[in-house]
Amino acid sequence: MTGGLFLLSCTRQSSAERAWSAISRFYDNCKKKIPGKKGYPKFKKNCRSVEYKTTGWKLDLNTRKAITFTDKNNIGRVKLVGTYDLHFYPIESIKRVRLIRRADGYYCQFILSIDVKIDSSPANSVIGLDVGLESFYTDQNGQKIDKPRFLRKGEKKLKKLQRRLSRKQKGSSNRRKARAKLAKAHLKISRQRKDLAVKLARCVIYSNDVIAYEDLRIKNLLKNHCLAKSINDAAWYQFREWIEYLGKKHGKITVAVPPHYTSQKCSNCGKIVKKSLSTRTHICACGCHLDRDENAARNILKIGLSTAGHSGTWLQDSLNAWGEDTATF
Repeated sequence: MTGGLFLLSCTRQSSAERAWSAISRFYDNCKKKIPGKKGYPKFKKNCRSVEYKTTGWKLDLNTRKAITFTDKNNIGRVKLVGTYDLHFYPIESIKRVRLIRRADGYYCQFILSIDVKIDSSPANSVIGLDVGLESFYTDQNGQKIDKPRFLRKGEKKLKKLQRRLSRKQKGSSNRRKARAKLAKAHLKISRQRKDLAVKLARCVIYSNDVIAYEDLRIKNLLKNHCLAKSINDAAWYQFREWIEYLGKKHGKITVAVPPHYTSQKCSNCGKIVKKSLSTRTHICACGCHLDRDENAARNILKIGLSTAGHSGTWLQDSLNAWGEDTATF
């Protein structure tokens, strides 16, 4: 019993697994002598999720639109609201059930042990993607997708809600309400980013057979404090996660190429043309005159086509281990 609640052994095991994972990751980073912070484990005072394994819950077999929790926390029967059809999956494939509290309510996640493969017809097309801050990405044909800048647009509202929160007395109900409004505003921006990443990744996967993109290290890019907010707002890492996940699901080839000199190298003759970040046009002595991002996308595609096979989906493998972005029903 913890905090007046009875927790099943499987629930305590799940919490211990996450704690030991954080500890082992910290020691692995220390052994590998990774520069910078090693990810020292932090104590979480407010845990907003409870995870059940194969016991402690029972799904309604007739409608599969309700779930009953059989532990002694008095949760009882909960109605599931969503568009996903659980009849498509056998009950045996559900390995874990997670209850998560977010700013706008409670969510139930089902972690499934299945291998989803979708037969897709060949698109007879390849694409090289260069992500940037001027546009979300640019392909080798010069097509650009505008970056919506969700955080920049919602920043005024966030500042207003933050000022209201700071004026409230600590411990009061008004402060709790103001905090909930601020959390919902942040949650909306987060969901807008994810929605854009999923839609764009799906369009790219459906329209192409080979997708090449830069293997960027976002952590290193964020050291530039002048661009850190814009880079976080772009959600490049999330876009890459969905590209790799959907590529594996639809049997498409996704290749992450080294980002070195993709913007400086001429896509026509291969000569290195030095340019600053403010220079948006690539001009080479060979006569090549292209947009900087389009030239980089062509170089990315060339390197990607020279790489045989699939580059791997270690991002998605680590994602599935904990089910952080698992579909919520």
